[in-house]
Amino acid sequence: HCFGCGLGGDVFKYVEQSENIDFREAVELLADKYHIELHYENSDNGPSRENTGSKRTRLLEACEEAQRFFVSQILTKEALPARKLLGGRNFSQADCERFGCGYAPQGWDNLVRHLASKGFTQKEILDAGLARQGQRGIYDYFRGRVTWPIRDSTGRTLGFGARKLYEDDQIAAKYINTPDTQLYRKTQVLYGIDLAKSAIVKKRQVVIVEGYTDVMAMHLAGIDTAIATCGTAFGAEHAKIVRRLIADDSLGAVQLVGPLKVKDQPLSSRIVFTFDGDAAGQKAALHAFGLDSASSP
Repeated sequence: HCFGCGLGGDVFKYVEQSENIDFREAVELLADKYHIELHYENSDNGPSRENTGSKRTRLLEACEEAQRFFVSQILTKEALPARKLLGGRNFSQADCERFGCGYAPQGWDNLVRHLASKGFTQKEILDAGLARQGQRGIYDYFRGRVTWPIRDSTGRTLGFGARKLYEDDQIAAKYINTPDTQLYRKTQVLYGIDLAKSAIVKKRQVVIVEGYTDVMAMHLAGIDTAIATCGTAFGAEHAKIVRRLIADDSLGAVQLVGPLKVKDQPLSSRIVFTFDGDAAGQKAALHAFGLDSASSP
């Protein structure tokens, strides 16, 4: 109990309030921190999670080690195209370090071999979404690309986004993301949420942009509430995360502009969408605005 503000509760409630996360996330955060294995049960009242594959803690450790590896590669000779791409957008080396930009080297198993040298099993590497199974063994999922770590609101690396650099890349898509895993679900992650969370909570406002470099540019320009979805449209799960951070829980659905009172002082909670003006951006904007009239909580 805090005699200053009057709040009280157990350890889960403390983590919920201090980290602005829900009960499930608080349980998972504490379990991951203290190496406690969770078992999920199916429920008719919400989505189920299967307790299959590697332990969450090991997957988090694998993702953190992968992030260190990608960052270590960004200054190599091979990574010059990556540095040119980032430099062409006026991002300095310090800017790239701030946002965790890295480089996934070309080749088939650079990351796999590195993680194996750190004691991770092939199953753990696969379950973390860092590799895929081939006929001759597992191989790196990210190859020859600029990388960005995708973290949760507490700063834990859950997966990665990566941009194409070479024309002979066997994956045609310009951007790819970690496939859905125990840790990473594209409908529930927002790039930059770890950097923007405190400003969003303080200002009760959030700016939704389209891409990783957009988030970087916005933050460097002083818009410290900018975040982005990761390879998917802004959806209902994203809206729930944002609503919680802007203290919009009393509303039945995400509101683009909604009333808010904190200690009897009226404030404004606001979500600003800044998508590109092309057809894809217009479609994304219309989808996001459609959530404003959604009836589901």
